Amino acid sequence: MRHGKKINHLGRTSAHRKSMQANMATSLIKHKRIVTTLAKAKALRTYVEPLINRSKLDTTHNRRVVFSYLQDKEAVTELFRVISPKIMNRPGGYTRILKLGFRKGDGAEIAMMELVDFNELMLTGKTPKTGKTQRTRRGGRKRGTTGTSDEPKTPKKKETIK
Repeated sequence: MRHGKKINHLGRTSAHRKSMQANMATSLIKHKRIVTTLAKAKALRTYVEPLINRSKLDTTHNRRVVFSYLQDKEAVTELFRVISPKIMNRPGGYTRILKLGFRKGDGAEIAMMELVDFNELMLTGKTPKTGKTQRTRRGGRKRGTTGTSDEPKTPKKKETIK
């Protein structure tokens, strides 16, 4: 029975799980948004939110504690200098998990995990694509243009043998 077991082991050994969560937390801090499976995102939330909460108070001790989890100096610097001032007044809930659907290969449920106060940064960073022409699926030519020959092309009918 699984009563009282709060940690999702994710089918990995403890060392593998610890390093995977540290790598995913580092990616989340650096890129502000990652795409992973739903189970890993939920496990990562319990790993990264206490680290973000600890970054509110910038002391040498807190930096060393966060570094012991992340093992990446750039991520620790990013967390304390960029992320910490934006989440200073937020009492918790620093991450958001959005379900994206199912992965084609194995059917695993995919989710996007992002830092809550940085989603407008992602939306303003995108520029609309211009200058692209719409192409048809079959021909590969632009819509509204005709071929080089003057005769309209009609599809050949297949003869069925009765």
